[in-house]
Amino acid sequence: MNFIKRYLIVVIGLALFLKVEAQQKVYRDTPFLQDKSDYVFADEALSADLSKVLTDRNYITQILSSEGLLRPSETTLVTQRLYRPLIDMNIVDMQLYNNEFVYLTDKAVLSNAWAGTLYLKYNLANAKCLAGGSNFDFLIGSDNGFQYISKAGKLWESDLTAELVDIVFDADYNGFWILTTTGLYFFDTSAKKMEQKTEGENFTAFSLMKNGSQLVIATSDGYSIFDKGLNKITSTNKKLPCNKLTTIAEINGSLWFGSEKGAFMLKNDGGFNYYASRRWLADDKVKFISEGENGSVLVLTSKGLATIGFSLMTLYDKALVYEKQVRQRHIRNGFNSDNYRMAVPGDLSSGTLEDSDNDGLWTSMYLGSQLYRYAVTHSDEAFENIKSAFDAMERLFYINDIEGFPSRSFERKGYKLHDKKHWHETEDGLWDWKGTTSSDEAIGHYFAFALVAEIVDDESIKQRAIHLIDIMTNHIVENDLYFVDFDGNPTRWGRWNPEYVNSFPKSVGDRKLNSSNIIAFLQTGYHFTGKEKYKAKAEELMEKYGYLENLMRPMEQIGATDDNSLAKLLSESWNHSDDEMYFLSYWNLYPYALNNDLKEKYKQAIKNHWNIERPEKDGLWNFCYAMTGADDFDLNESVWFLKEFPLDLIDWTVSNSQRKDIELLPANFREQTTKEVLPPDERPIFKHNTNTFELDRNGGGRSENSGDLYLLPYWMGRYLGVISAPVE
Repeated sequence: MNFIKRYLIVVIGLALFLKVEAQQKVYRDTPFLQDKSDYVFADEALSADLSKVLTDRNYITQILSSEGLLRPSETTLVTQRLYRPLIDMNIVDMQLYNNEFVYLTDKAVLSNAWAGTLYLKYNLANAKCLAGGSNFDFLIGSDNGFQYISKAGKLWESDLTAELVDIVFDADYNGFWILTTTGLYFFDTSAKKMEQKTEGENFTAFSLMKNGSQLVIATSDGYSIFDKGLNKITSTNKKLPCNKLTTIAEINGSLWFGSEKGAFMLKNDGGFNYYASRRWLADDKVKFISEGENGSVLVLTSKGLATIGFSLMTLYDKALVYEKQVRQRHIRNGFNSDNYRMAVPGDLSSGTLEDSDNDGLWTSMYLGSQLYRYAVTHSDEAFENIKSAFDAMERLFYINDIEGFPSRSFERKGYKLHDKKHWHETEDGLWDWKGTTSSDEAIGHYFAFALVAEIVDDESIKQRAIHLIDIMTNHIVENDLYFVDFDGNPTRWGRWNPEYVNSFPKSVGDRKLNSSNIIAFLQTGYHFTGKEKYKAKAEELMEKYGYLENLMRPMEQIGATDDNSLAKLLSESWNHSDDEMYFLSYWNLYPYALNNDLKEKYKQAIKNHWNIERPEKDGLWNFCYAMTGADDFDLNESVWFLKEFPLDLIDWTVSNSQRKDIELLPANFREQTTKEVLPPDERPIFKHNTNTFELDRNGGGRSENSGDLYLLPYWMGRYLGVISAPVE
C-alpha cells in the first residue's frame, strides 16, 4: 500500500472515529524562538570572585575575576592565556570600546586593539571602573574621586567621595552618567562639570536605554525609571521575581535584570521571563549580564557562566529533541521509564534506569504519542517504537499466570532485592513481576490498546491489542469488577464494584472517577469484541447503580468530606492524578459511547471537567477535550504550553514562592496557588498528574523526566489536525 493511500485511510478513519462536526482552529507550525541554556562552572581551585563578562567583536569571551581574566572552556572557566602579558597585570575593570576590549589596571587604561597604541596612564588611587567617551577619552572612577583622561593627558578630576557603582557614557548628551549607592550624577565633558541629578538609597546598577531618553536604576528593592528630559524618577517597580537586583542590561531591545535569585527579562506585556535554578544558571546569585554571540545572553553568577541562547525551531523540531532523549535515556525493557536516577546530580552520564509502579501507564503515554506520530507521518521509526513499547506492555499480561491481569512491572531476577510481598518470581526463575496493579495502570492499557487497534495497519498487532482488551475486560467482569491479584484478593486501587464505588459520598471524586473509567473500559471491550456481556454490564451499572449519574456529576460538586476515614483521605484536596486518569480514559468513554444520546452526555461531562482545568493551560487536557470535536479548546494556550516547555527535563530544585511578580491566591481545595499558572520552563518539572500550580520543589537534579511529557500532547494535536505539519 503506497503512502498516499495509507494517508487517506488514516484521515478518513480519523473523521469517522471522532465524528467531528465543528470546524476546529488549526495552529500553523512556523518557527519560533526557543531558549536553551548551557553553563560552565568556575574552577574551584581558583577560588575566584567573578564580577563581569563581555564578548568582543572577535567572538572572544572574557570574565573579570579576583584571580585575573578567565575564559570559558567546554567544561569550566579557566585562566585567560591568549594574551600572555595580561596574566601578570592587576586588571580592576574592563569595557568594550568600539566593540574591542579595553582594560583598567592599577596604572593605566590599555588595549591590545589598535596595534596596542592605547595606553593612558592615570594617578587615581583605588580606581574601580571606567567608561569610554566619543574619541578615546575615558572617565575613571573610585570611591574617592574621578579622573577624566585622553591622549592629551588628564583633562579633569573630582574628589567626590561616595561608594561608586558604575559609569556609563551618553553620546546624545556627550557626557558620563555616574551611579553611586545613594545618587545619580552627570559629568558634562564640554563644561567639565559634574551635577547630581537625583538621590536615593541602595542603588546597585543602572543602564542607559538605547532610546536615549531614560535610565533604568536597579536597587536592592526593585528598579526605577529616570527620565533624562524631566531630570527625575518617573516610576518604580517592586513587583519582580526578585527585588534584590545586582545588575541590569538592555540586550536586543529587552531589559534584563540580574538578582540574588536568578535573572529575568522584561516582556512587552509587563511580565517577566524568569531564568533561575540549575535549569538555566550555574547558581542563582547573578553578578553580571551582557550580550553574547548570535543574540545570546551571558549570565555570570557567583559560581559560573550561563549562555542563554535563542534558536528558531518549530514544534516539530522540538519534538525531535524529545524523541531522541526518550530513546537514549528512558527505554528499559521496552518500557518508557521515568526513573532515570543520577548518581551525580545533573550529570546525565551517571544515570541508571529503575522499575516503576507505573511502568505500564508511563509507557502507554509514550506509546500513544508514537501511535499518533505514526498515524500522521507513517514514520518507520515511530512504528519500531510502537512495536517495542507494545511488546513491553503485552508482556505485563503474560509474565504472570493470572488471565487478563497486567503486572505493574517486571525486572530481571537478581537485579535488586524486591519487596517480596508484591514481587513474585517467574517459573523459569529468571524474572520478577510486580502485582498490586491499580486503576491508573488499567486506564493506560485501555488508552493505548484502543489506539493500536484503531491506527496500526499491521493486522497481527491489531488483533493482539484487541485480545488484550478482551482478556482484561473479561478479568474485570468475571471478578465482580475488581482487579484480582495473585492471592485471590482485589488490589488496593483496582476496584470498580458498586459496593465500593457508591460507598463514597457523592462529593468524593473517586465515585465519579471510577464510574467514568469502568464505563469507558466496558464500552471499549464491547466496541472491539462485540461481546454483549460487556455492553450489558455497562448498561446495568448506569441504569441500576447510578454510574451515569455519577460520571455526569459536575466537577463543581466535588470537594472534601468527613464521612469516613477513606473518603476523607481521598478528598483532602483536589487529586491531580485523577485528572490524568479522567482525560486519558475520555478517549475510551467518548468515541465508543453505546449510543449518540450517551455520547452527547459524555461530551457535556468532559467539557465540564475541562472548564475546571482551563487555568492549568495543559496542552494534553485541552487536546483530549478537542477530541470531542469542540471548537473552543484553548488552542493558543496549548501552543503556549508546548513552546514554553523546557528542553532540560532534569528535576532541578526550583523556587518561585518568593516572587513579587505573581499574584498569590488564598488556600483552596484545587490547590491553585497563583492567579495565572507559571510557564512550564519556570516551574518544577512534573508529570501531567501533578499540580501545575506548585511553586517550589527540592528536586536536587537527581533525576530526569521523559520527553513523553511533550510528545503526547504534541502528536495528539497533530493527529487531531489542530497542529499543522512544520511550515518553513
